[in-house]
Amino acid sequence: MENEISPIYSSKEEVVARAQAIVDGGTAGDKQEIDLLKSLYYKFHNQEVLAARQAFIDNGGEADAFVPEVDALEPQFREALQTLRQRRAQEMQRLEQERVKNLDRKLDILERIKQMALTPEDAAKNFSEFKQLQASFKEGGPVPPERATEIWKNYQLYCEQFYDLLKMGHEMREYDFRKNLEQKLLLCQRAEALADVEDVLSAFDTLQHLHQEWKEIGPVEKDLREELWNRFKEASTVINKRHQAHFESLKAAEEENLHKKEALCEKVEAIDMTPLSSFADWDAIAKDIQAMQLEWHNIGRAPQKENQAIYERFRAACDKFFTAKQAYFKAMKASINEALEKRRALVEKAEALKDSTEWKETAEVLINLQKQWKELGAAPRKQSEQLWNRFKSACDAFFEARKANWEEVRKQHEADKEAARARFKEMKGKAEARAQKHAEHLQGLIDGDRQRLKKAYDALKAEIQTYENNLGFLTASSKKGNTLIDQMQKKIDSLRKDLEQMAQKLRES
Repeated sequence: MENEISPIYSSKEEVVARAQAIVDGGTAGDKQEIDLLKSLYYKFHNQEVLAARQAFIDNGGEADAFVPEVDALEPQFREALQTLRQRRAQEMQRLEQERVKNLDRKLDILERIKQMALTPEDAAKNFSEFKQLQASFKEGGPVPPERATEIWKNYQLYCEQFYDLLKMGHEMREYDFRKNLEQKLLLCQRAEALADVEDVLSAFDTLQHLHQEWKEIGPVEKDLREELWNRFKEASTVINKRHQAHFESLKAAEEENLHKKEALCEKVEAIDMTPLSSFADWDAIAKDIQAMQLEWHNIGRAPQKENQAIYERFRAACDKFFTAKQAYFKAMKASINEALEKRRALVEKAEALKDSTEWKETAEVLINLQKQWKELGAAPRKQSEQLWNRFKSACDAFFEARKANWEEVRKQHEADKEAARARFKEMKGKAEARAQKHAEHLQGLIDGDRQRLKKAYDALKAEIQTYENNLGFLTASSKKGNTLIDQMQKKIDSLRKDLEQMAQKLRES
């Protein structure tokens, strides 16, 4: 090969640098290496585009909206390839013109040898010229491939005819045969040594040159011709089989790669998105697909005719999942935002009522707000907890104020009751008629006190009912443990004792 192919390229930059180095060297480069560089460049390029596309989707972008960035290296790489293609085309044109010229020269040589072989009486005299013609034929270079076999067979035929008609001493003919034998034996050895060359392609290329040299060497003794040719052919067969096996191995590897990629396509296509009902579910599957994408990149090329189609199939399956994932995330975010807004609205309503003194009406409204809170959907824990703390604080502020008001009412009731009793005792010793009249008046006061006590009793009972409602709500929604619930239960137990005492007083009054 004209240039040694580097076995490792780790980036597009290295591939472009190698292509530019070939251009700067002024040659057309080796076609096999150029094809390899082109394949590697677009493999790296496709990997970058796929990674950028996946990042775009993961960040919330629509798959169909993705537009890859312009590859800054591609113009330079394309220009280098175009230069090399032009050089190769020029080189092929030059070689073709050279082959045509070589053909014309060799046809002239063959015509001269043919004419010499027709005049046996002049064979010995023309021997020196014959040898010069042979040398010129060997040095004449390649001819168009479609004429090569014909030219070589005619050359062998006319040379053998010349030797057969040669009227010269056997010593000269034997000398020529020996010389040709030595050269062909050396070619056999060189062909046999190619079996140990590790680079199969290099060995095959060298074998083609050996065959060209074989064709240009004159004949050997007739008894040795078949044996010598069979030896050279056997050595050639070994290299040809290795060459064929090499490409069959590449083909088999590409078929295996195709099967592996088909299996990955089937795995992605078989993913059932129906049961995915949380962010964690979707993220878990996304990680599985990303692992399969990495596995895909580590698999070699598939056969050329199927390579693009299988890639499109895999990309479509991945896109289907990530598009659905994006739609789910968008819908969930909208639902969460809606739930947060509803919580925020409830908080604002509760905070607007926390200073109200309309005890009965406001208590009913707040209890209804608490029921609405329970019915709201899921929301991010941190934000939901912050709103809950505000909501609870507003509710607690109102109910604590209402409790304090009830306590003041109870104290006033006790004070009035004691004052009434004192006045009753003070007037007890007076005249019976006046005492009776005053007693009736006091009884009216006591009856009024009893009504106020009954009103305080009902208010305390309503307060206990409110705390029990709050306790039920906290039991259903709190995730902070039982401390707050225990405190609430103790408060209810204490209020029940107060309620029992007030009931006793009502019975006594």
